[in-house]
Amino acid sequence: MDIENTSNVSANSRFWFALDNAAKIFPAIITREVTSVIRLSCVLNEPVKIEAFRKAVLKAEKRFPYYLVQLRKGFFWYYLEHLPHHIPIEADDKRPSRKFSKGGLLLRFLVWNNKISLEVSHILTDGGGAFEFLKTVLILYSQECGKEVPDDFVFKTPDEPFSEEEYEDAYKRYFREDVPPVVKRSKAFHLPFHLNSKPRFRQTNVVISMSDIKQVAKKKGVSITVYLVSVYLFILQDIYENLSALTRLKMNKILRVQVPVNLRNIFSSGTMRNFSLFVMPEIDLRLGHYNFDEILKTTYHQMQLETEKKLINKNISRNVGSEKKIYVRSIPLILKSLILRIKFNSLGTSQYSGVVTNLGKVQLTPGANSMVNYFVLTAPPPNKMLKISCAGIGFGDKLVLSFGNVTTTEEFENKFLDFLEKQKISFNRESDL
Repeated sequence: MDIENTSNVSANSRFWFALDNAAKIFPAIITREVTSVIRLSCVLNEPVKIEAFRKAVLKAEKRFPYYLVQLRKGFFWYYLEHLPHHIPIEADDKRPSRKFSKGGLLLRFLVWNNKISLEVSHILTDGGGAFEFLKTVLILYSQECGKEVPDDFVFKTPDEPFSEEEYEDAYKRYFREDVPPVVKRSKAFHLPFHLNSKPRFRQTNVVISMSDIKQVAKKKGVSITVYLVSVYLFILQDIYENLSALTRLKMNKILRVQVPVNLRNIFSSGTMRNFSLFVMPEIDLRLGHYNFDEILKTTYHQMQLETEKKLINKNISRNVGSEKKIYVRSIPLILKSLILRIKFNSLGTSQYSGVVTNLGKVQLTPGANSMVNYFVLTAPPPNKMLKISCAGIGFGDKLVLSFGNVTTTEEFENKFLDFLEKQKISFNRESDL
């Protein structure tokens, strides 16, 4: 069965729908190490009250029935089918972003002491969608703990009916056939670090003073995201320049960082599925050494240009247009998965050197805010080519950066933090707290 049209979702009946455009790549590339699992953690000021939390999750999942699905395999495409199970709440075994098992839901909660973690497969949604769900759970949990929720606070309440827009494939809504696709980019520099032994993935969480980094970024006339991307590029350049002359000769000279953009902030959509694309600011080391201010300027202007609606439309055109072609739709799934895997390496991670994602500063109700210390966003584990990623999320005066790493060294993280320290931006590693 070739599944193309989204079926009606009902909280009380079985349903199915096609994977959204961004999700189609993930079943083809997922492995035990490259899991495509996003992790959002909330560190509370007190230990989690498990019964109150369980009640909050049960209430929330009724509001988000389109998240109660399993991945199924058709002849031409994968699809999502309703699975009437409760979202699992498990003890956190400190192994972040594990692969989801076949035949189960694509999200779970992990709890340990004062930390609540939501893990979600990218097949289901992106960081923006995952956080909306977590926000609802946390506010309902605060209610179960006796906190009030202001009547005018906007969130997805359990008694509010969901709309069809929440489970739409928003990429298809904004696809335009008359827009030319983007041009393929050149291959980028990749860190030459040795891979860690399996399981490779580990993370380093750093709690940064929000007021410090905001002040430094404001002084430079850029956003915090632009500042972080610029630091990332600067450290990549530093690592490249400290390689031996022979090693540099064999390396690609383009440093390029992939930065996810939440399209809900650009286009009108309330979808809770994937709706993000990437911009990729870069510097070309064949032109010589860049000082930090030059990188800031380049990054700022490239990100301004690439987040312009017309250029975003080109990306949507490339991604959605390819799946609409008759010959693509008629390829059996087993071959389609092989092709997607090859394209992911040739058109995907070979084109960028690293990832920086920033979910921004989050805000809950006053009652829920009082219960929270900080949040942590963990990007999906990077593959063997990419090696390192960086994810940020802010709350109150704390911006937490989480570095995901599959190598044997923390050289990148140490250089990144040394740079922040020189800029008088205070921070603590999670292990220091």
